[in-house]
Amino acid sequence: MIPDGGADMDSDDPVVCNPTHYRTVFENDRVRVLEYRDGPGDISVEHHHPDSVMITLSSFDRRISVVDRSVDVTLGAGEVRWLDEQRHWGENTGDTDTHTIFVELKEAAPQAAQETRLGPSVT
Repeated sequence: MIPDGGADMDSDDPVVCNPTHYRTVFENDRVRVLEYRDGPGDISVEHHHPDSVMITLSSFDRRISVVDRSVDVTLGAGEVRWLDEQRHWGENTGDTDTHTIFVELKEAAPQAAQETRLGPSVT
C-alpha cells in the first residue's frame, strides 16, 4: 500500500506532505537544507527529493519504497550519502529514532543517470 497525502495534497514536497517529520532549516537559490526526524514504526507519505546529500545524525534502520520495489537501509550516525533524485516513501523499521539532514540541490544534474538508485548510495 502506498502512503498517500490525500486528494487535497497539491505537492510532493516532503515538507508539505510530511510536516511532522521534515522541516526546512536553510534555503537559498542553490540549495535547500531539510531536517528529518521520526521514530520506530513511523511511515512517511510518498514524496519527492531532488539530487541530495544526506548526513545522518543518528543510527537507524529504514525501508525505502516505490511502487514496484523497496530497499532496506542501515546507517550509522555521522555517515554521508548521495541520494539520486527520486520519489519514495520510508518506514522506520528499527528500534531507534531517525535524525538526518538533507542538502537538496536546486540545479539540474549535468546529465541524466542511466538508472535511478533507490535510497542512499556512497557515490
